[in-house]
Amino acid sequence: MSELLLAAVSLDVTPPPGHRLDGYAAREGNATGTADPLRATMIWLSTADSPGVLWLSLDAIAVGTELVAELSTAAGAAAGIPPECVLVCASHTHSAPAGWSGQIHPVIPVQREPALYEPLTAAVASAVLERHPVRASWRSTEVIGVGTNRHRRNGPHDNTAGILTLHSVADGSLSAVLLDFACHPTTYGPENNLYSADWPGATRTTLTRLTEAPVVGFLQGAAGDVSPRFTRQGRGAPEVARLGGLLATRVAAAIAAPGLDLPSEAPTIRRTTVSLKVRDLPTPPDLEAVVATAEAGLHTGQDDPTQRIAQTRLDGARGQSLMAAANLPLTLDLPISVVMLGDVAWVHLPIELFASHGCFLQADSPHPITRVIGYTDGYYGYVVDPDAAHHGTYEALITYFDQPTTQTLLTSATNLLSHEVLEG
Repeated sequence: MSELLLAAVSLDVTPPPGHRLDGYAAREGNATGTADPLRATMIWLSTADSPGVLWLSLDAIAVGTELVAELSTAAGAAAGIPPECVLVCASHTHSAPAGWSGQIHPVIPVQREPALYEPLTAAVASAVLERHPVRASWRSTEVIGVGTNRHRRNGPHDNTAGILTLHSVADGSLSAVLLDFACHPTTYGPENNLYSADWPGATRTTLTRLTEAPVVGFLQGAAGDVSPRFTRQGRGAPEVARLGGLLATRVAAAIAAPGLDLPSEAPTIRRTTVSLKVRDLPTPPDLEAVVATAEAGLHTGQDDPTQRIAQTRLDGARGQSLMAAANLPLTLDLPISVVMLGDVAWVHLPIELFASHGCFLQADSPHPITRVIGYTDGYYGYVVDPDAAHHGTYEALITYFDQPTTQTLLTSATNLLSHEVLEG
């Protein structure tokens, strides 16, 4: 009988100050210090005769293609497994350095910085991954008050947290938790110039205190249109701690209750690549008109959800103009992965999915439990639903894909969940 083996480690990879932060076009200045550590967390599940799967979750806005190749190679070397067994996932915090990945979208033109990504890669490559037998179990719990749909409070949002727990066979202690939840880590705003993992970091810290789990990995869900816009009560460290503590408390309560036992076998991974057409962008006069309309809808001097929506629409209108000037490729190749362990499947995509898309993939999945994870193995921007496309939201203005192409992507992911791969 095989034993499920775990190796888990959480590395502090916070860079020195002086580097540009990512996530907000309106942010001015470079990082001046650290509010809380940025981490690279590695959770590797395998057996003696199977390399299994290694999740590497990084506190970053996104992971660009070059960084993915570097980190998957580094993590594979540390574990002694092929890079194809590694998933590189970003938490999507808006308070991490831009120079790890460089430009991920024409909206914020930045360059990669070797002084940032080389130490990160080296830290991952030198990580010590010692395996020991564990028992895996699954839980999920509803969490109210961290995030909502950011366009309308009662809009779509999967407010459940998915919880994979890994207990030591030797003494029953909790060795690691792999947690997923869908919400933008945007408690800190563009005025912040401190490195921060935002509320996912606070969740990890509080959950470790409450459960004594030494390692907590975080996976970001279908959060493209989900944020704390309607739930946050401030934009500083106290609010980060409050939101993270709220999620951690609910997760800890779920962990204290019985879960679904998962088989003692290595998780498997299935991958494919989907080539998608980049949408046709508006003509220059139409682009100018969209910007003018967005400017007319903005009233300065206010800071409330309505004005935040107006500001992001203006950001999107200007971003769309930057896209039109960027000489975009005709197609983009997106990697999709599905990880399976017993009744649980995680579908990983390199995009910011809307909540309605996450619900679609879960409903069409043949697996009893399906978790939808974005920001994995690359970054190709927002994928929006018909309502956002119709209303010209921020995300719809800067997406690479129209609605028919979006449907092609969702169908490809559904087919992969169903063990079917579309032929190119």
